[in-house]
Amino acid sequence: MKKAILFAVPVILAVAACAPRIGSNDYDYGSVRQASNGFPCTVMSVRQVNVNSDDNSMGTMLGGVAGGVAGSTIGHGRSANTLGAIGGAAAGMLLGNLAQDSMMSQGGYEYVVRTDSGQIYSVTQGTDTLLSAGQRCMLINGAQSRIIPYY
Repeated sequence: MKKAILFAVPVILAVAACAPRIGSNDYDYGSVRQASNGFPCTVMSVRQVNVNSDDNSMGTMLGGVAGGVAGSTIGHGRSANTLGAIGGAAAGMLLGNLAQDSMMSQGGYEYVVRTDSGQIYSVTQGTDTLLSAGQRCMLINGAQSRIIPYY
């Protein structure tokens, strides 16, 4: 049992590290040195939303491996170890999927903005910057759009 716990902790940490950062101040390497269009705008509305992952494959896979390894240590004999590995893998896959789902879920804000030219956009991003209705801002429109305060 101690072996199973020692193996499961790194797996859980690996799944937790997969959670993307979605704030207005977070850029991935692909966005660096890329020109984006900026549009002065005004926040029309803000609402709090939940951002969930639609791909839990990493948690499912890592959970299955961890569960299979842990389950194979159960019992004595070849058939007991095999059945333990199969049952452990199935349980691990389920738990890994649920763990990644809960770790990937995070809060965010949906901003509806009107550009100075009259276009209306909706952008959802993390909670690192809170803007309010009526506030002047800048819509940065590129591979990953974001709303930032307009200084």
